[in-house]
Amino acid sequence: MSTMNFHGLIPAIAVPFRADHSIDDAELRRFSAWLGRQPGVVALMTNGHTGEVFSLTPRERAEVTRITAEATRGICPVISSVVCEGIGEAVEQAGWAKEAGAQGLDVMPPHHWLRFGFRTNHVIEYFTAIGEATGLPLVVHVYPAWTKSSFSSELLATLAALPYVQAFKIGTREMNKYARDLRAIRAVAPGKALLTCHDEYLLASMVQGVDGALVGFASLVPGLINDLLGAVKDGDLHRAMAIQARIDPLKEAVYGAGEPTGEAHACMKAAMQAAGILRDATVRPPTQAPSAAELARIRAAVAAAGLSVQAAA
Repeated sequence: MSTMNFHGLIPAIAVPFRADHSIDDAELRRFSAWLGRQPGVVALMTNGHTGEVFSLTPRERAEVTRITAEATRGICPVISSVVCEGIGEAVEQAGWAKEAGAQGLDVMPPHHWLRFGFRTNHVIEYFTAIGEATGLPLVVHVYPAWTKSSFSSELLATLAALPYVQAFKIGTREMNKYARDLRAIRAVAPGKALLTCHDEYLLASMVQGVDGALVGFASLVPGLINDLLGAVKDGDLHRAMAIQARIDPLKEAVYGAGEPTGEAHACMKAAMQAAGILRDATVRPPTQAPSAAELARIRAAVAAAGLSVQAAA
């Protein structure tokens, strides 16, 4: 089995589109290479929710991974999310991701689990099949506690014992369970990476004792999030609170008062364009672009934060 370093900052990348909604491969290459070089970044992740994965066909997902992996060769590895409904389909698409250059896989729960729930053996079989077929290290994508595809602390501990599972993208979003989940995984596999994906309250989730962050918000503010991780690891709470205070207005402009939504990804693209990170903020349907009022709020927050990036040409 191949290995990867998951301890650090892993941005879940946005995907630039042209006005006709086709993938802008040149812009994706430029953006990926720039983001991969940011301090603290240990990998990039394609085909997450931030990457508007549900608007991409399976072949397009592999193409996004291929472009990103080529652009970041010699810079950092690429992880691709696997978003499927069945084991056979998951093995097939995981294979396409590996062929495209992915060196790790983030495994999302099949979405029929959101409707019908699951049995423990369903989850074990799903991860085992993907791991055995590809030999790649796997990230367990943990959904919020309120969903039917939420994994119990006991199931997370069982997954932690699987050889292919090397990291956990923990989006529990219920802090009592979050703490139990971290303890359960640490007790079984203390060396495996625990990654917050709580874009909307980073500091509160980091101080629980994580190894890094796998967040879409790092497409916009990789430097601030890396600084926040560093302050937390140094035990400097005052510096961490000051950094979080800089992040908060941007977070509120992008995510509003609640958890990330599909439209939040459009808001973040608009913020990335305002900051000079992306040249175009086009999103694919069904995601809708920000309203004029939202756009004004986003641009004001970016300007107030002093975000002005000279991304690599």
